[in-house]
Amino acid sequence: GKTTVPSLLTRLYDVSDPQMITFGGRSIRQIPLSVLREGIACVPQDNFLFSDTLHNNIAFGAREKSAESVIHAAQLACIHDNIAAFPEQYETVVGERGVTLSGGQKQRSSIARALMKTTDPIVAAPILILDDALSAVDTDTERQILDNLRTLRGGQDGQNERITIIIAHRISTIQDADHILVLDDGRMAEYGTHDELIARAGLYK
Repeated sequence: GKTTVPSLLTRLYDVSDPQMITFGGRSIRQIPLSVLREGIACVPQDNFLFSDTLHNNIAFGAREKSAESVIHAAQLACIHDNIAAFPEQYETVVGERGVTLSGGQKQRSSIARALMKTTDPIVAAPILILDDALSAVDTDTERQILDNLRTLRGGQDGQNERITIIIAHRISTIQDADHILVLDDGRMAEYGTHDELIARAGLYK
Protein backbone atom coordinates (compact mmCIF):
# COMPACT_ATOMS: atom_id res chain seq x y z
CA GLY A 1 0.00 0.00 0.00
CA LYS A 2 2.97 2.38 0.30
CA THR A 3 3.23 3.24 -3.40
CA THR A 4 -0.52 3.85 -3.51
CA VAL A 5 0.01 6.90 -1.28
CA PRO A 6 1.82 9.09 -3.88
CA SER A 7 -0.60 7.87 -6.54
CA LEU A 8 -3.47 9.18 -4.42
CA LEU A 9 -1.71 12.45 -3.58
CA THR A 10 -1.03 13.19 -7.27
CA ARG A 11 -4.52 11.96 -8.26
CA LEU A 12 -3.37 9.12 -10.46
CA TYR A 13 -6.08 7.37 -8.46
CA ASP A 14 -9.08 9.15 -6.97
CA VAL A 15 -10.58 8.27 -3.60
CA SER A 16 -14.34 7.79 -3.36
CA ASP A 17 -14.74 10.37 -0.58
CA PRO A 18 -13.58 13.82 -1.84
CA GLN A 19 -12.89 14.92 1.78
CA MET A 20 -10.62 11.95 2.51
CA ILE A 21 -7.51 13.81 1.29
CA THR A 22 -7.14 17.51 1.98
CA PHE A 23 -4.38 20.10 1.70
CA GLY A 24 -4.71 22.92 4.22
CA GLY A 25 -8.29 21.86 4.87
CA ARG A 26 -9.15 22.01 1.17
CA SER A 27 -10.35 18.88 -0.62
CA ILE A 28 -7.83 17.58 -3.14
CA ARG A 29 -10.63 17.55 -5.73
CA GLN A 30 -11.08 21.33 -5.38
CA ILE A 31 -7.50 21.97 -6.47
CA PRO A 32 -7.05 22.14 -10.27
CA LEU A 33 -5.08 19.10 -11.40
CA SER A 34 -2.38 21.18 -13.09
CA VAL A 35 -1.89 23.26 -9.92
CA LEU A 36 -1.80 20.17 -7.72
CA ARG A 37 0.79 18.37 -9.81
CA GLU A 38 2.94 21.43 -10.35
CA GLY A 39 3.18 21.72 -6.57
CA ILE A 40 4.51 18.17 -6.15
CA ALA A 41 7.93 16.81 -7.09
CA CYS A 42 7.84 13.02 -7.00
CA VAL A 43 10.57 10.40 -7.37
CA PRO A 44 8.67 7.20 -8.26
CA GLN A 45 9.73 3.73 -7.22
CA ASP A 46 10.33 2.87 -10.87
CA ASN A 47 12.87 5.52 -11.84
CA PHE A 48 12.42 6.63 -15.44
CA LEU A 49 15.13 8.39 -17.43
CA PHE A 50 14.80 9.46 -21.03
CA SER A 51 17.26 8.55 -23.78
CA ASP A 52 18.78 12.02 -23.56
CA THR A 53 21.62 13.88 -21.87
CA LEU A 54 21.95 13.83 -18.10
CA HIS A 55 21.52 17.61 -18.12
CA ASN A 56 18.16 17.36 -19.87
CA ASN A 57 17.05 14.44 -17.69
CA ILE A 58 17.75 16.38 -14.50
CA ALA A 59 16.30 19.65 -15.84
CA PHE A 60 13.09 17.98 -17.06
CA GLY A 61 10.09 19.50 -15.25
CA ALA A 62 11.87 22.65 -14.12
CA ARG A 63 11.53 25.98 -15.88
CA GLU A 64 14.94 27.37 -14.95
CA LYS A 65 17.36 24.95 -16.63
CA SER A 66 20.78 26.61 -16.30
CA ALA A 67 23.92 24.48 -15.98
CA GLU A 68 24.52 25.94 -12.51
CA SER A 69 21.11 24.89 -11.19
CA VAL A 70 21.48 21.40 -12.68
CA ILE A 71 24.89 20.98 -11.04
CA HIS A 72 23.54 22.24 -7.71
CA ALA A 73 20.68 19.72 -7.81
CA ALA A 74 23.12 16.94 -8.73
CA GLN A 75 25.36 17.89 -5.80
CA LEU A 76 22.42 17.75 -3.40
CA ALA A 77 21.53 14.29 -4.76
CA CYS A 78 25.18 13.13 -4.48
CA ILE A 79 25.42 12.28 -8.20
CA HIS A 80 27.61 15.19 -9.36
CA ASP A 81 30.95 13.42 -8.79
CA ASN A 82 29.80 10.41 -10.83
CA ILE A 83 28.63 12.64 -13.68
CA ALA A 84 31.83 14.72 -13.59
CA ALA A 85 33.83 11.50 -14.09
CA PHE A 86 32.04 10.65 -17.35
CA PRO A 87 33.92 11.74 -20.52
CA GLU A 88 30.98 13.87 -21.66
CA GLN A 89 29.95 14.81 -18.12
CA TYR A 90 26.44 16.38 -18.15
CA GLU A 91 26.22 15.95 -21.92
CA THR A 92 26.44 12.16 -21.50
CA VAL A 93 23.49 10.52 -23.25
CA VAL A 94 21.96 7.73 -21.19
CA GLY A 95 20.08 4.86 -22.81
CA GLU A 96 16.31 4.42 -22.64
CA ARG A 97 15.23 4.21 -18.97
CA GLY A 98 18.83 4.99 -18.00
CA VAL A 99 20.07 1.54 -18.96
CA THR A 100 23.71 2.71 -19.06
CA LEU A 101 23.63 3.81 -15.39
CA SER A 102 23.73 1.74 -12.22
CA GLY A 103 20.63 1.46 -10.05
CA GLY A 104 22.02 3.95 -7.55
CA GLN A 105 22.99 6.42 -10.27
CA LYS A 106 19.47 6.25 -11.75
CA GLN A 107 17.91 6.86 -8.36
CA ARG A 108 20.16 9.81 -7.58
CA SER A 109 19.60 11.33 -11.04
CA SER A 110 15.84 11.08 -10.44
CA ILE A 111 16.24 12.71 -7.02
CA ALA A 112 18.24 15.53 -8.65
CA ARG A 113 15.38 16.04 -11.14
CA ALA A 114 12.87 16.34 -8.30
CA LEU A 115 15.11 18.75 -6.40
CA MET A 116 15.36 20.91 -9.53
CA LYS A 117 11.60 21.34 -9.33
CA THR A 118 11.56 22.12 -5.60
CA THR A 119 14.28 24.77 -5.95
CA ASP A 120 13.06 26.24 -9.25
CA PRO A 121 12.45 30.00 -8.73
CA ILE A 122 9.24 29.83 -10.78
CA VAL A 123 7.72 26.47 -9.78
CA ALA A 124 9.30 25.87 -6.32
CA ALA A 125 7.18 22.80 -5.63
CA PRO A 126 6.54 22.73 -1.84
CA ILE A 127 5.88 18.97 -1.67
CA LEU A 128 8.60 16.39 -2.31
CA ILE A 129 7.76 12.67 -2.42
CA LEU A 130 10.48 10.03 -2.44
CA ASP A 131 8.96 6.61 -3.09
CA ASP A 132 11.60 4.06 -2.02
CA ALA A 133 14.06 6.37 -3.81
CA LEU A 134 17.12 5.50 -1.73
CA SER A 135 16.96 1.70 -1.79
CA ALA A 136 19.85 1.30 -4.27
CA VAL A 137 22.33 3.65 -2.58
CA ASP A 138 24.74 2.75 0.20
CA THR A 139 24.07 3.90 3.75
CA ASP A 140 26.76 6.62 3.75
CA THR A 141 25.38 8.17 0.56
CA GLU A 142 21.84 7.84 1.90
CA ARG A 143 22.82 9.73 5.05
CA GLN A 144 24.47 12.52 3.03
CA ILE A 145 21.39 12.91 0.81
CA LEU A 146 19.09 12.97 3.84
CA ASP A 147 21.32 15.57 5.53
CA ASN A 148 21.18 17.68 2.36
CA LEU A 149 17.38 17.38 2.27
CA ARG A 150 17.13 18.36 5.92
CA THR A 151 19.22 21.48 5.27
CA LEU A 152 17.40 22.35 2.05
CA ARG A 153 13.83 21.66 3.17
CA GLY A 154 13.80 22.21 6.91
CA GLY A 155 11.32 24.78 8.24
CA GLN A 156 9.31 27.17 6.14
CA ASP A 157 10.06 29.40 3.16
CA GLY A 158 8.03 32.58 3.61
CA GLN A 159 4.41 31.48 3.75
CA ASN A 160 5.02 28.06 2.21
CA GLU A 161 5.69 25.09 4.41
CA ARG A 162 7.89 22.48 2.78
CA ILE A 163 6.62 18.92 3.10
CA THR A 164 8.80 15.91 2.42
CA ILE A 165 7.21 12.46 2.26
CA ILE A 166 9.65 9.56 2.31
CA ILE A 167 8.45 6.02 1.63
CA ALA A 168 10.97 3.34 2.56
CA HIS A 169 11.64 -0.12 3.94
CA ARG A 170 14.85 0.88 5.75
CA ILE A 171 14.34 2.27 9.24
CA SER A 172 17.48 4.41 8.81
CA THR A 173 15.80 6.29 5.96
CA ILE A 174 12.79 7.49 7.94
CA GLN A 175 13.75 7.37 11.63
CA ASP A 176 14.32 11.15 11.84
CA ALA A 177 10.95 12.03 10.30
CA ASP A 178 8.52 14.21 12.29
CA HIS A 179 5.71 11.72 11.65
CA ILE A 180 6.00 8.02 10.77
CA LEU A 181 3.09 5.99 9.38
CA VAL A 182 3.52 2.21 9.49
CA LEU A 183 1.49 0.48 6.79
CA ASP A 184 0.52 -3.18 7.00
CA ASP A 185 -1.57 -4.85 4.31
CA GLY A 186 -2.82 -1.51 3.01
CA ARG A 187 -3.82 -0.11 6.39
CA MET A 188 -2.16 2.21 8.88
CA ALA A 189 -0.95 -0.05 11.68
CA GLU A 190 0.93 2.52 13.77
CA TYR A 191 1.66 6.25 13.86
CA GLY A 192 4.18 8.34 15.79
CA THR A 193 7.82 9.33 16.01
CA HIS A 194 10.66 6.80 15.93
CA ASP A 195 11.10 6.90 19.72
CA GLU A 196 7.36 6.62 20.37
CA LEU A 197 7.03 3.63 18.06
CA ILE A 198 10.03 1.85 19.57
CA ALA A 199 8.62 2.41 23.06
CA ARG A 200 5.26 1.03 21.96
CA ALA A 201 6.97 -2.29 21.04
CA GLY A 202 4.58 -3.03 18.18
CA LEU A 203 5.01 -3.82 14.49
CA TYR A 204 7.51 -1.01 13.87
CA LYS A 205 9.90 -2.29 16.54
